[in-house]
Amino acid sequence: MNRSSANFVVRAFKYDESEDEVDLNARTTKVDPPTGGSARRPLPLPGLTTPPSTSALRVHAALFVVAAIYAANYSLAKEVMPRFAHPNGIVVLRVVTAALVFGLLDKLVTKTPITGRADTIRSILCGISGIGLNQLLFFGGLNLTTPISASLIQTVSPIVVVLASVLLLGERVTLLRAAGILVAGVGAALVILSRGPAGAAGEQVALGNLLILLNATFFGLYLVLAAPLMKKYHAFTVLARSFLVGAFIVVPFGWHEALAIDYAHLPGRIWADIVYMVVMLTIVAYLLNNWALKYASPALLGVYIYLQPILAVLIAVSLGRDHLTWERAGEGLLIFLGVWLVSQKPKPQPVAAAPVPLEPVPD
Repeated sequence: MNRSSANFVVRAFKYDESEDEVDLNARTTKVDPPTGGSARRPLPLPGLTTPPSTSALRVHAALFVVAAIYAANYSLAKEVMPRFAHPNGIVVLRVVTAALVFGLLDKLVTKTPITGRADTIRSILCGISGIGLNQLLFFGGLNLTTPISASLIQTVSPIVVVLASVLLLGERVTLLRAAGILVAGVGAALVILSRGPAGAAGEQVALGNLLILLNATFFGLYLVLAAPLMKKYHAFTVLARSFLVGAFIVVPFGWHEALAIDYAHLPGRIWADIVYMVVMLTIVAYLLNNWALKYASPALLGVYIYLQPILAVLIAVSLGRDHLTWERAGEGLLIFLGVWLVSQKPKPQPVAAAPVPLEPVPD
């Protein structure tokens, strides 16, 4: 990476998050209604900056639906891969379809293209990190590991954001955050090195877990890069550019695999799984997630990552795709505890009061 590229990545992490945070110590504001007296305006939910026309509950509902969509995918994708389709073939179907859909929506709905060198580079990096590499790593890793292990490793994304801020911006590391990084790192390492269920190839499971960890890393980077773009441009514009860039990345890796799928003889349930991954996972989830990114801070988005493995465990166990052991439950608790510690904001340093000059004493 050259110096100009490195400087841009640093600036990408420097967007103003003051708009994303809600002062929890602030009191309700009094306003005078037309009839006199006073009324209280309710505060938005923590982590939200919703305008009057946007309900805070709608934002939380969108984030919950996104978590549920992702959670179900861990088990549904395992029904398709590798028996009926190669992972890279699924990725090509998803990304190319989404690029066409969002490109069409962008032309029909929005009239403001992404302009400026900084925003253009940022959007390209979103396509590389959040679409191309993210999707190839996720489906390649999920193909080798188990649904529960993959969902647990996904929760380290908030730690990636903190580490990037420390390494690129020189943010100070508090003792609490350092402990959180260590605890979550131990939990993630235990999951990655686990051999999976009986009969699974240990080397393949470990490789799959490592790919999922890299996927979570790029997704954390995508969250930081996409936040300022979503505040400035329409979601269709950002997603159209991101998926277009992602399509150029994934097509060389999975075009032949996509053509090799025996579409004529796919069972009905496999068709349903593929349609789910293309429509719900790619289009609906990205739309809801990026819409919520306008009103929710990255910290709040990170909180909903906790929900994914919980839902994924319930779905995987109910469908018989995986089973939960006490060992993996303990590893998951370590990751959860570490991410929670990292998410705690450091207390602001007290500002010393300026000395008051003494008035001269008259003789």
